[in-house]
Amino acid sequence: MKKIFFTITILFALAAKAQVNTSPKVLGDKAFKNKDYYEAAFYYKKAAMGMNLIKEQQMPYQGASKQAKKTGSATDQAYISFMLAESYRLYQNYLEAEPWYFKVLSENFESQYPLARLWYGVCLRANQRFDESEKQLQQFVSSYKGDAKNLDIAKKEIATCRFAREQYQYPVLVDVNTMKGSLSSDGSDYALIKREDNYFFTSSRKVKEEKTALNRIYQTKISDSKPQAIVFEDKEAGKNEVEYGAPSFESTGKRLYITRWFKSGSQTSYGIYKSEWQNGKWGELTKLNSNVNAQGFTSIQPFVSGDGKQLYFVSDKPGGQGGKDIWIADLNSSGEPVNSRNAGNIVNSEFDEEAPYFDATENKLVYSSKGFLGLGGYDLFESYNSNGKWTVPQNMGYPVNSAKDDMYYYPDNSDKNKFYLSSDRLSDCCLEIFEAFDKRHYLVGKVLDCVDQKPLSGASVSLKDSLAGTILKKITLPQNGRYQFNITTKRPYNVVVEKAGYFTKVVPVPTTGRMLKDTLFNADICLQPFEVNKPIVINNVLYDYDKATLRPESKTVLDGVVKILKDNPKIKIELAAHTDSIGSDIYNNKLSEARAQSCVDYVISRGISRDRIFARGYGKTKPIAPNSLPNGKDNPEGRQLNRRTEFTVLKTE
Repeated sequence: MKKIFFTITILFALAAKAQVNTSPKVLGDKAFKNKDYYEAAFYYKKAAMGMNLIKEQQMPYQGASKQAKKTGSATDQAYISFMLAESYRLYQNYLEAEPWYFKVLSENFESQYPLARLWYGVCLRANQRFDESEKQLQQFVSSYKGDAKNLDIAKKEIATCRFAREQYQYPVLVDVNTMKGSLSSDGSDYALIKREDNYFFTSSRKVKEEKTALNRIYQTKISDSKPQAIVFEDKEAGKNEVEYGAPSFESTGKRLYITRWFKSGSQTSYGIYKSEWQNGKWGELTKLNSNVNAQGFTSIQPFVSGDGKQLYFVSDKPGGQGGKDIWIADLNSSGEPVNSRNAGNIVNSEFDEEAPYFDATENKLVYSSKGFLGLGGYDLFESYNSNGKWTVPQNMGYPVNSAKDDMYYYPDNSDKNKFYLSSDRLSDCCLEIFEAFDKRHYLVGKVLDCVDQKPLSGASVSLKDSLAGTILKKITLPQNGRYQFNITTKRPYNVVVEKAGYFTKVVPVPTTGRMLKDTLFNADICLQPFEVNKPIVINNVLYDYDKATLRPESKTVLDGVVKILKDNPKIKIELAAHTDSIGSDIYNNKLSEARAQSCVDYVISRGISRDRIFARGYGKTKPIAPNSLPNGKDNPEGRQLNRRTEFTVLKTE
C-alpha cells in the first residue's frame, strides 16, 4: 500500500543509477524483487524501448518515420511486457498496465504467463470497462487449471463488475468533487480532517529544501491560505527520512495521534505515535505501547474517539482475520492504550481493511475494505454497533466509491450533508482529496380516501425497488395518513399503497418536485374504495353515434382501468356498457355488447390477460336514472346517465 501512504519520488535516484553499467532488465528485476514497483516500471520501460516495443511519438506536420524493428527474442519481449504490466499494476497504474497484459495475450504467451488474463481483467475493471472485464475473467475461470485462490480472485472480480455496472447505472444521491487550491499538489494529498476553521491533511508534495518528496501533515485555513507543515519534536528524524500522516485529534485538540514511518533498506517500519500540544507547539512524539504497536508488525491510521477513551486503528498483528484489520484499544487518561481487541469477523475480512472513522452519535463505523463486494480496490463501508454487535458492512455506493481506491472518510463539522474522502479515481499514481455533498432525502406524502378526501389511517404503504421487486420498507399509516421514506439512490422506486376494501395503487417515486431542505413532498395519493359485485361508473368513455369505436379520449380514460388491473393483479372484473331507452332491445343489446367488447379489447391490448376481464352489454335493461319525466316528456339528463360504461369487481383472489 505504498501509494496510500507515500508517493515514491525516485527521479534523482534513477538518474544516478542510470550511470551504472547494468542492463535495464537486471535493474528492473532487482527493483521488482525489493517491491519498488515504480522504479521497476521505469527500468522495464527502458528495456521495452531498447527492444523497440514502444512506438515513438510522431511530431505534428512531419511524415511518419519507419518503426524500428523489434530486437531480442520473442520470449524476452514477452518477459519484459509481462513484468512491465506487473510493475504498473502493483503500484496501481492500471491504465498503463492494461495494454501490456493485452500484448502478452495477443502474442500467444498465455501458457508461459497463465495469470496474464486474470490481471488483464482486473485492469479492465479498474478502467471501468466492466463488460470486457467480465468476459476476460469468465474466460480465465473456464480455462485456468492452477491455484484455486486465483480462481477465487477472478470470481470475486466478476461479482465486482456486476455490482459496479449497476452502481454506475443507478448511483447514490451524492455529489463528489475534487478539492482544488492549496489542498491539491503534484504528490499525494489525503486523510483530510476539519477542526473549526482549519483543515489538516497529509501530503507528499514537493518541498524545495528536500531532495525527496516526503509525507508530512499540513495545516491550512479554510480560506485557502498556504498550507504549513506541522513540526514535531522527533529525535530520530535525522537518522532516517521519517514521514508522518493520517492525523487524529482528541476532542480538546491538545493531543494528536499520527502514523509515523521510515524506510531502512528494503524494509519500511510503521507505528502509531502521539504528541501533546505544549507551550504553543507540538511536543515530542512518543510511540504507543505494544497493545497497539506490536513488535515486528504494522500499526497505522489511528482514529481517536471524541471523548479520548478509545482508539480505532489498523494493524496486521496476530489475532486478526487476515491482512490488515480494524482494531480497537481503550485509552487511559494519558492517552495510552491499556488493551486492544480485533473488531471481529463481521467488520474485518480475510483481505485488508484501512482508515477507520467512528461516529459516536450514530454508533457508526466507516472504513475501507478490499474484502467485501464493491466496485474495486478499497471501497468505503458503513457498519453500526448495537449492544456490542456490528451490523454487516454496507457499501456506500458509487460515486462515494469508484473502481479504484476510496478511503479516509471524514464528516464536515459544520454541514451535516457534507463529508470528505480520499481517492485515486482520477489519478494514475496518487490519492486526492474530494468533498462530497449528500443529496439523499426523505419522500413525504399523505394517503386519502378518493371519495371523502379524508386521511386513510391504517393503510399499508411500502417503498419498493421496482428493479429487484423487493420491499425496502413497509409502514402502517397513523391517523394523519402521512408516510415518510428515505430515498438514497437514483434507482427507480415505487410507493405501494394498500388497504382492505380499496384498490391497491402503485405510484412511481418522483425524481423532482417541491423540495424543502432534505425533504421531497409527494402529491397526495388517494385510494378508490370498492365492493365486490358493486358497479363503478367509468366517466367519459365516449363513442361516435351508432358506433362501438372508441374515441382517443376514451382510451386515455380506460388506461386508468388498465393501471388498476396492473396494480391489483389478482382481481377479475366485468366491463359493461349500457344504453338509454331509445331504440329496440335487440339494437341496444347488440350496440352495448359491441361497445363493451371494444373496451375489453383495448384493455387486453395494454397487457392485461383476457381471463381477467369480461365484456357484457346490458342494453337498456339496467337504467340508473329515468329516461323520461313523470309527465311523459323526454329526460335528456337521465338518458345521458344511462348511457354509461362500468366495471365491476367479480373476484379479488
